[in-house]
Amino acid sequence: MGFKNVTHCIFDMDGLLLDTESLYSVAYSRVIQEYGKMYTWEHKAKIMGLKGIEGLHTLISMLHLPITVQTFESKLAPIYQEIFPQCDLMPGAEKLLLHLKKNNIPIALATSSTQESSDLKTRKWKHIFNLFNHKVYGGSDPEVPNGKPSPDIFLVAAKRFPDNPDPSKCLVFEDSPNGVQAALAAKMQVIMVPDPQLPKDLITDATLVLKSLEDFKPEDFGLPPFVA
Repeated sequence: MGFKNVTHCIFDMDGLLLDTESLYSVAYSRVIQEYGKMYTWEHKAKIMGLKGIEGLHTLISMLHLPITVQTFESKLAPIYQEIFPQCDLMPGAEKLLLHLKKNNIPIALATSSTQESSDLKTRKWKHIFNLFNHKVYGGSDPEVPNGKPSPDIFLVAAKRFPDNPDPSKCLVFEDSPNGVQAALAAKMQVIMVPDPQLPKDLITDATLVLKSLEDFKPEDFGLPPFVA
């Protein structure tokens, strides 16, 4: 296999731990349809993993929407309030996080969302998200100037572990092409759990591609195996 042993794990949130990507599609589609346009997988693949404002900028220019980012945000806000508190965990997420925590493997969250948005999405899963040693909110953290695909968020997440591990000792879990590129730029191994609809040419760079977090074998990366 050729995987290197790691000591720390860093997790993306949207689409990896939380089933929010479909909710984002609902929200974006509602707004974009007002202008007679369609939100497709071509657009989605481009903005997955970006900071919120960067994603909206990209959509506005791709679709030639006659609105500002501020207007787009103001139309999305009430939709988010309505749908995000309902989101569910992705398969295997709870089991993996509890396993790593139980075995004293340091874990961090590195999400492009703001803290406000993250709090809304994790409202019914506080007991799971409280397992993280720390959380980095790329959308609102001043120490993360550049969003994914820049490596900033993962380097900050690594640096905030008390023992400040070398990036090569950190394993990133991601679902988006932008997130994979960010992890690789940070010189970290990255496991990708892509949406099945993501075009196949966008999943070639990850260290390992899995259909689900349920398929992850911790021992492949020198971590304690699941006990049957």
